[in-house]
Amino acid sequence: MIARRQQVALALTVVLAAGAACQAERRDPAGHPAPSGDGDRGFTLVASGDVLPHDSVIQRALYDGGGAGYDFAPIFADIEPVAARADVALCHMETVYGENGVYTGYPSFKSPPEVAQGLAATGYDGCSTASNHSLDDGAAGIGRTLDALDRAGVRHSGSARTEAEAATVTRYDAGTAAVAHLAYTFGTNGLPLPAGQPWAVNLTDQDRIVADARAARKAGADVVVVSVHWGTEWQDEPDQNQLTLADRLTRSRTGDRPDIDLILGTHAHVPQAYQKVNGTWVVYGMGDQVAGEMFNPQGAFDPRGNQSTLGRFTFAPPARTGGRWEVTRAEFIPQLYDIDAGRVVNVNRAIEQGAELSAVRDRIQEVVLSRGAEQDGLKMGE
Repeated sequence: MIARRQQVALALTVVLAAGAACQAERRDPAGHPAPSGDGDRGFTLVASGDVLPHDSVIQRALYDGGGAGYDFAPIFADIEPVAARADVALCHMETVYGENGVYTGYPSFKSPPEVAQGLAATGYDGCSTASNHSLDDGAAGIGRTLDALDRAGVRHSGSARTEAEAATVTRYDAGTAAVAHLAYTFGTNGLPLPAGQPWAVNLTDQDRIVADARAARKAGADVVVVSVHWGTEWQDEPDQNQLTLADRLTRSRTGDRPDIDLILGTHAHVPQAYQKVNGTWVVYGMGDQVAGEMFNPQGAFDPRGNQSTLGRFTFAPPARTGGRWEVTRAEFIPQLYDIDAGRVVNVNRAIEQGAELSAVRDRIQEVVLSRGAEQDGLKMGE
């Protein structure tokens, strides 16, 4: 297995170098990412799965820093063209950040704050921060994480430093659309919310999510995106709780308009299906975008834990005033975190460059399409 991974890593080294060389071609003369849309053509939203830096990922960033600290940008470089070209790009920051060089991986994560800089350099506009690891270092960990994201210019939703912040909707301007991003988690690994801070992490509650979505709409959001940390770890299929909550959230309407326009799932460690539920796209699980060597509950190395997808959704303006912004194109892009190379890999681009990853692509595609998304127009993107 090790020899096989080394062969793939060698091929991917060439791919990643080629990808880095191409990035300049995707920017305008001023060096800014070329926009994917404008007010007339709508906008694109890209979302990706769990950023979960284990010890090996932290050590890779230290190596990439070349003695000058931690550099996470090279880890994400291959998917920068996809993220940077989107009008809104969202990640899921699973862990909190440590301080003073004290950084740890599993089971209680404290990541270097330089992760935020790497996400910003990749083109991410914001991240969901509600996860079962949100309280791994208490309220102080939340504060350091959100402070670092703020310094990097990366917005966030799902955890908060103050009650006022918790009540503030995270908003993005995409062309003429105002996009609200809400985020929730099923729990915090049994860790209690900080004393006197019940608002520190958004916990999943159907009624609360609907109320928050309606409040965001009332405050001017044209599109409401909800990130949910949910599901059963290592299970390809969405569990009954996911199916039930997705159905109830997508049924919720105010007048003739759905309250929620897109649901993005994380937590399961493996890619899960995309499905159009009651007319709204649901990604049950995007998988781990970044994670070290992953072992399933049986204690065996499981390569699925390093596979994921990028979701890309193109929204068009409503045909009438007050109508719904419709998803006119839905895509998924297979990804792999190569643990030997220490890089996130766009699988389709890697295959084009000669990497032997067809089996990875095909497995991800099978899972993603397992609930009929192809019939509803989901395509594999580049």
